[in-house]
Amino acid sequence: MALNGFGRLKIQERLLSGTVCAAFPSPRNPPSAAAAISPHKSTSLSFSSSFQFQGFVVDRKQSSSSVQIAAVRHLEGSVTKTQGLRFAVVVARFNEIVTKRLLEGALETFHKYSVNEEDIDVVWVPGSFEIGVVAERLGKSRKYHAVLCIGAVIRGDTSHYDAVVNSATSGVLSAGLNSGVPCIFGVLTCDDMDQALNRAGGKSGNKGAECALTAIEMASLFEHHLK
Repeated sequence: MALNGFGRLKIQERLLSGTVCAAFPSPRNPPSAAAAISPHKSTSLSFSSSFQFQGFVVDRKQSSSSVQIAAVRHLEGSVTKTQGLRFAVVVARFNEIVTKRLLEGALETFHKYSVNEEDIDVVWVPGSFEIGVVAERLGKSRKYHAVLCIGAVIRGDTSHYDAVVNSATSGVLSAGLNSGVPCIFGVLTCDDMDQALNRAGGKSGNKGAECALTAIEMASLFEHHLK
């Protein structure tokens, strides 16, 4: 049946109030001739989170479960908590004009960051090739929290340079892995003497000082967080 404007308005008001005085047919099931609207039989409408429209069910509910993210811990070493930390410094005597300056830079950094002199042992070896085995022995002694390895390898006319560099690199790495103590790689690998001197207190800074700072941070990380 057709509803005038007043009738449609009344039905909308009743819909909003939660009751309706008619059963509205589905578009797929048109009303029969015997269907009649009774003003005395009301149907209560529940505005739930889902409704059906032309055979489709639409769910308005969304999961209210909250996801709790655990606090992420960030572990890092400190360069200020140096009390009680002990260090060994393995220094190659070959190219001593360079390695001695690197050692001086390292010792100055240890002093600057309040590492006691009695907590530092310096061990001299003939060359960079011998650093690895000594560093591993020192690490396994459990007397030190970190081992700083200092050397200088300068390229020559033969392949000797490559052999020493590879051996020194792998030796320091293996020393740290096998002993469980941080072994810091402070071996310069340069094309000429000028490059080496520039990195031993020249215009490029002092790599010995930088590696000492790395040793402090790694020692602190292991001692305070990774024991």
